[in-house]
Amino acid sequence: MKRDFPQRYLALVIVVFTFLLSLVLALALNAGWWIVALFAGLATIGLIDLFQTKRSILRNYPLLGHFRFFFEFIRPEIRQYLLEDDTDAKPFSRNQRSIVYQRAKQVLDKRPFGTQMDLYESGYEWINHSMTPTKIENHDFRITVGAGRAQPYSASVFNISAMSFGALSANAVRALNLGAQKGRFMHDTGEGSISKYHLAQSPNEPGGDLMWEIGSGYFGCRNADGNFSPENFVKNATLPQVKMIEIKLSQGAKPGHGGILPGAKVSPEIAEARGVPIGVDCVSPPTHSAFDSPIGLLTFIEQLRTLSGGKPTGFKLAIGHPWEFFGIAKAMVETGIYPDFIVVDGSEGGTGAAPVEFADHVGTPLQEALVMVHNTLVGINLRDKVKIGASGKIISAFDIARTLALGADWCNSARGFMFALGCIQSLSCHTDHCPTGVTTQDPLRQRALVVPDKASRVANYHQNTMKALAELISAAGLTHPSQLRPHHLVRRVSPNQVKLISNLLPYLDPGELLDPSQFSRLPPLFQTYWPIARAESFHPIQ
Repeated sequence: MKRDFPQRYLALVIVVFTFLLSLVLALALNAGWWIVALFAGLATIGLIDLFQTKRSILRNYPLLGHFRFFFEFIRPEIRQYLLEDDTDAKPFSRNQRSIVYQRAKQVLDKRPFGTQMDLYESGYEWINHSMTPTKIENHDFRITVGAGRAQPYSASVFNISAMSFGALSANAVRALNLGAQKGRFMHDTGEGSISKYHLAQSPNEPGGDLMWEIGSGYFGCRNADGNFSPENFVKNATLPQVKMIEIKLSQGAKPGHGGILPGAKVSPEIAEARGVPIGVDCVSPPTHSAFDSPIGLLTFIEQLRTLSGGKPTGFKLAIGHPWEFFGIAKAMVETGIYPDFIVVDGSEGGTGAAPVEFADHVGTPLQEALVMVHNTLVGINLRDKVKIGASGKIISAFDIARTLALGADWCNSARGFMFALGCIQSLSCHTDHCPTGVTTQDPLRQRALVVPDKASRVANYHQNTMKALAELISAAGLTHPSQLRPHHLVRRVSPNQVKLISNLLPYLDPGELLDPSQFSRLPPLFQTYWPIARAESFHPIQ
């Protein structure tokens, strides 16, 4: 793999060389000492940059990195000139990063001069407050997943979404996991399986709680032929750090699309984590080989739950054809087997491995997908048994509150925690040249990401976002995020009209899908697709 060590450190090398040269000349001529002092100062700054632990950019780009922070410092005054044509400079994206950076760095996250949003633009949303706010003493909001199972899990309502080792650097994975341990929340491994960097590094650095994601490649639990291996599954599933098992059916950024990691990128560490040969193409097929029907999926879930010793087991998906998910729901009713949770991944989620067309035009956005899954479980009387997680551009406490009000029990975030690690959205994830060491396998570049410092920022971001969530629900007169409902949210639908979310989106009554007499009252989506869904096949009744 090509390294760019000389290029990144060129400025520092030139400064040090110039300092030495000027020193020699000054000694010989007994003049020009001010030049020596100037370059001595610059060299000192560069060396401090190289070894300090707070800023990844400066560790990777000594001296040069200061230009970025200079422009960041004067940004409010020159933003309209410097960022006018920058697609990443939209207020929404910029405000997302600002919120995370402030909370991760324990900086006051207050803003003068009121809202910067257009309150009269269609789509603007807010949460209604109460004249009798509550007092919330503890913002460690949790929900129980797998109640009644042998090993239920008390999960935070805000967790780290799936990001694999290989996509992220070793230091990034370690920082995320240590941050999750500090903050007592969950870290999804991504389908790249459990690497040594997810696990406890030492007795003094215990590992954070893991949700082990299993994709169609069965990484970490596969045979040599790529099929599921119960024996290998047990080795990972029974690790104390693994709290839940998640079968990945699809992801929002590229639903219905498999993946391949070229053999040149399959390092010994990645091969060890995934259980694949070193240097050989690592294929993740679009579909699973362990099952081919809704009933087969539930049977597989039951098998994994048993093999893991009764740990909560479920699946993640991006919603596509409605009849396929309805078929899974019908299979739950017919077999009496149900997952402990379902994670709904909205199509707005991101990855560095998605074709543009898939990222922009395939999959259902989180709002519609989440409401459909919630309604389906309510309609078959299983909503109290199956918890729902949700992911898709969730950053702030309001994002969490909104998503929980729509029907989720907890939220996952990937980009939020990447920002906490120091990601600056340089859009170079696929190049191995990540300037902050977050998404690179280059050991020199990821050296910039100092694990203890970034782990604290990950924990701070989670902690301060939970505090903000507590303030929101307190203002709404509630005591726990689980009490949020669609009628707590309001959306502007035109410049002179607003509506409650509960009046904009359809919500079913318990058991409504099981009562034929209610069929004519169902929303059109259910009237069209529920009758053609079947438990024994993902294909509809023709």
